[in-house]
Amino acid sequence: MPAVSALTEPFVTGELMLSPVSRDDLPEIHRLHADPAVWRHLPSGRHRTLLRTREMVEAYIDDWRHGVGYWTARLRSSGDYVGIGGCRLREATAWNIYYRIDPAYQGRGFATEIARAGMGAATHIDPDIPISAILLEHNLTSKAVAEKLGLRLAWRGPDEGNPDPDAVRLIYTDRDVTPEQLDVLRS
Repeated sequence: MPAVSALTEPFVTGELMLSPVSRDDLPEIHRLHADPAVWRHLPSGRHRTLLRTREMVEAYIDDWRHGVGYWTARLRSSGDYVGIGGCRLREATAWNIYYRIDPAYQGRGFATEIARAGMGAATHIDPDIPISAILLEHNLTSKAVAEKLGLRLAWRGPDEGNPDPDAVRLIYTDRDVTPEQLDVLRS
C-alpha cells in the first residue's frame, strides 16, 4: 500500500493503475454507469443522464477530503479504462467498498484487486472504522468478492427503496458493528 500522501497520486496494484476519480474521467464513468449490462442486478441504478453521473463524480472527488475515496482503474499495460472503485467513508461510521467494472473486464479479478486496495488504504487512514460491503443477495459475484476479502455477513433484510419489493440487501463487515453503525449502512 502506498504512503498516505501518495494515495492521491496514481499507483500500480497488480495489473491496474489506480488514480483518484477526476472530472476528466466523466465520459468513461458515465458510459460505464449508463450500460444496462452493468446494472443487471439493479436496473433502476442505471444512469440515464450525464448530470446524474456528474453529480456522482463530484461527490466522489469530495470524498478524498477523508484521505481516501474511489479510483479510476486502468490497465497498467495499455491505459484502457477498466472501471471504478475503492473505499469511501459513510457518515464517519464505516468505510464502504465499491466497484463497478466494465463488462469487457469482468471475471478477471479486478473487482477484488480494487476493493483490496481500497481496504488497505482505508485501514491505513483509520483502522478503527469498520469496513463494509453492501450488496444485493442475488448478486452472487459481489457476494463472492466480499467473502474473498474476508468480510462476513452482518445483516440481511429488505432493500428499502428498491423498486423490486422482493430484493434482499446484504451487509458484510470486517468486524462486529453496533446497531447504530448498521442503521447508517442500511440507509
